[in-house]
Amino acid sequence: MFESIRNHKKFLLGFLMILIVPSFVLFGVEGYTRYNEASEAVATVDGEKITKAEWDQAHQQESQRLREMMPTIDSRLLDSDQARYETLERLVRQRVLAVAADKGGLYTSDQRLARELQANEVIATLRRPDGSLDVEAYRQLLARQGLSPEMFEAQVRAELSQQQVLQGIEGTGLSAAAVADAALNAFFERREVRVQRLEAGDFRDRVTLSDADIEAFYSANGALFQAPEQADVEYLVLDSASIEKGIALNEADLRTYYEQNAQALSGPEERRASHILLTWPEGETGRDAVRERARDLLAQARQNPDGFADLARQHSQDPGSGPAGGDLDYFSRGAMVKPFEDAVFALEKDAISELVETEFGVHIIRLTDIRKPPQRSFESLRAELETTLRQQQAQRLFAEQAENFSNTVYEQSDSLQPAAEAFKLEIRRADGVQREPAPGATGPLANARLLEALFSIDAIERKRNTEAIETASGQLTSARIVNHRPARTLPLEEVRDQVRERLVAQRAAELARAEGERRLEAWRSGGQPESLGPVLTVSREAPQGLPPAVLTAALSAPAGALPAWQGVPLGEAGYAVVKVEKVLPRQPRTEAALAEQELAQYSRLWSAAEAQAYYDTLYARFKVRVLVPNPSGSAPPAR
Repeated sequence: MFESIRNHKKFLLGFLMILIVPSFVLFGVEGYTRYNEASEAVATVDGEKITKAEWDQAHQQESQRLREMMPTIDSRLLDSDQARYETLERLVRQRVLAVAADKGGLYTSDQRLARELQANEVIATLRRPDGSLDVEAYRQLLARQGLSPEMFEAQVRAELSQQQVLQGIEGTGLSAAAVADAALNAFFERREVRVQRLEAGDFRDRVTLSDADIEAFYSANGALFQAPEQADVEYLVLDSASIEKGIALNEADLRTYYEQNAQALSGPEERRASHILLTWPEGETGRDAVRERARDLLAQARQNPDGFADLARQHSQDPGSGPAGGDLDYFSRGAMVKPFEDAVFALEKDAISELVETEFGVHIIRLTDIRKPPQRSFESLRAELETTLRQQQAQRLFAEQAENFSNTVYEQSDSLQPAAEAFKLEIRRADGVQREPAPGATGPLANARLLEALFSIDAIERKRNTEAIETASGQLTSARIVNHRPARTLPLEEVRDQVRERLVAQRAAELARAEGERRLEAWRSGGQPESLGPVLTVSREAPQGLPPAVLTAALSAPAGALPAWQGVPLGEAGYAVVKVEKVLPRQPRTEAALAEQELAQYSRLWSAAEAQAYYDTLYARFKVRVLVPNPSGSAPPAR
């Protein structure tokens, strides 16, 4: 058999090349690696895997959403391993709820989806002054998150369906008042305590160190005295701001934009309306009677339009506008619920609408006035027009150039010069860059993802460009290492004073703890306390300035036999001894509103706990497995 293989090895090699080469031509060696990584499962739910590619995409979308909401957010918070892991946990939760919604036949109607999109605050910012949606801005917003409008709306529909899984639990949670009172009484219990603090600083004079002590501490803790890994780097930034600087505007384009948007730029149109409102009864029954009564009133209003105000005073159930003859004063688009707004802005002056139904009831509307702001001149708007048009053109050019920029820095990875020349960008330089962003650092080199790529083995050893990484909204950055300096332990003679200071602080804290433990033992055995602090009445509401560890010890000390003694190590700060002398009940709530608020909060927490318990049941039922370790080091919760 082996002889046959040797005799025909050329044929076999040729056959294998026919199978393998086309795949490598299409994908490349790195393509195989990336494909395998992307398709690798990071979790499974109900037997279906969540891939690394899905995880990466979800985290990118989440980061982009947060950057849109909070432009000044620290990128390090978004790109840390812990933030990525939390995205995976949310992705797992979404998948669990999606499976539960599917198996439970839960569905979101078109009407419910429309209401949700209408209430979306981010989408609301994209409305023009006339109230219409800027569809192109809407598409661009979603495109920056890798979504089309159809994909986004499907995502929202799915989220609403998933919410139904737990809403039934959260909305029906019950907590008995007696149980709530018992829990709240325990939580807000007060205690009279006395505290003695043994500050580590008071023991520094007792510390004596030899050269051998310093050398031994230095040898055992070399990692504390290192010069960090550093690199001198070059980097390129492509963003809409840099593109905007090179844009020369055409006068004709400015004039055209002015003509198309002059009215909107001059300010929103306002309308004044009056209405008669008949509110809905509780539940669905009785709504037809409300509609019938509204039709009668509509007929009366149209028969005598000038008597509309009197009709509103007699019949409108809106307590705000009814006594004023239904008058709502002037308002622009976005101030009223959509069906009401659409009806008002479709009316001619003095016209009366058909019946308009909203969540509040049935409305009969009369438009009493239209107020349009005077149109501003071209010259008065020129600066605003130039800024807006430059920004729009810059955003469009950035979207067009982003892919080419990414390809250029990747394909010509031994230098940033080709990309700099192609896109007319300045190569920037920074020295002494470290793996972790410097405290308070801003800009591209404060981005954790860019630094992670910059300090990868490939970038360090081969001096290759990093891939183009999104370091801010509408900003791509690629960097490369010019000079790399590994981390090194500094010589003892350079850091002797630092070593001495650390060792003195450690020894002083140890002496404070030893003295505190000695006193605690003596006082527990019946000795007379010396110099204990004054009596303090403490609770979770009123910690009286106690450190959290001391407050926790005071409130958790067994109250069966008083006084109770507790010792609290405070690390390098020293030690504290706590004496609990008396347990006091929770202060009675004299304000009914506060008591109701606390009970309501407890009920919400109880409902949330029940919903979490139900989710844990689903988690176990659908056999969830998370295959990525938690970077915090904690094990996944038992389900």
